[in-house]
Amino acid sequence: MDILVFAEQRDGKLKKTAYEAVSVGCSIADESKGKLTAVIVGANKRNLAKELGKFGASNILVADDERLGKFVPSAYSRVVSSIIKNQNPDVVLFPFSSMGKDLMPSVAARLGVSAASDCTKVEISDGEIICHRPVYSGKAVAKISFSNKPAVISLRPNTFSITEKPVSTNITELEIELSPNDFLTIIKEIVSAESKRPDLTEADIIVAGGRGMGGSEKFSILEELADLLGAAVGASRSAVDAGWRPQKDQVGQTGQTVSPDLYIACGISGAIQHIAGISSAKYIVAINNDTEAPIFKVADYGIVGDLFEVVPAMIGELKNVP
Repeated sequence: MDILVFAEQRDGKLKKTAYEAVSVGCSIADESKGKLTAVIVGANKRNLAKELGKFGASNILVADDERLGKFVPSAYSRVVSSIIKNQNPDVVLFPFSSMGKDLMPSVAARLGVSAASDCTKVEISDGEIICHRPVYSGKAVAKISFSNKPAVISLRPNTFSITEKPVSTNITELEIELSPNDFLTIIKEIVSAESKRPDLTEADIIVAGGRGMGGSEKFSILEELADLLGAAVGASRSAVDAGWRPQKDQVGQTGQTVSPDLYIACGISGAIQHIAGISSAKYIVAINNDTEAPIFKVADYGIVGDLFEVVPAMIGELKNVP
């Protein structure tokens, strides 16, 4: 079974999702005695190719063109679709990132094949690829098979382990054919918020606040806790709707779906939409003064108390750690 992986890069660096997808692809290729091919698309990104060899990608295709310096969905879709048609893989893996959410369905449509998004498990059963995907706000898991080729799949970030498997790499630079019709939308500038904290979808630890925070200024204690833990800061929809945090921080069914090792929910009651977005977190710690808060039903550890007393106490203890 031949696998093709779209290795996402941003700002001159491969995203963590690229290593996750290559690790998954390598595992499937090894089990099915197939071939793994990784694809990097961008401008001046040839130097990134060798990094993927550490994780089992021996065959790497680089679509390097100045016009692809910024992510233009139509152009990227054209390039990736063309590569897939030429390589004819059995399975294509994308990240379920903001880029992957845009690119994957477009590529599947161009190819005229089925797609499965936000998958948390990929396996081979009776010679077929099977995907596991949470449905009904995480209450059930759908098992998806494919009736056509290739199977186009996006993987939930931070769900799959990264496995190092160093191999020698064969890097091929592709000739890119693009027309003005592939650039009907032009990205002039990307303005990113400056932050040293990790991206929500890739963070190992997330500290999130909800309505119980009481105001935007109160999030400063969560930011302090997050910085001590090397964590990202998230928020519930109610906190975002109130204008206390930007929309990019929203965790939940209508925000970001996250899969951290540790999720600390502060003043979050636990609406079903929020629970759906954190259901694949390995450990959930809930801090809430309401003993009946639904968040406690899914939390691995619950602290009933005033978060403005509990969080500062946690900060104090962390500062004493050598």
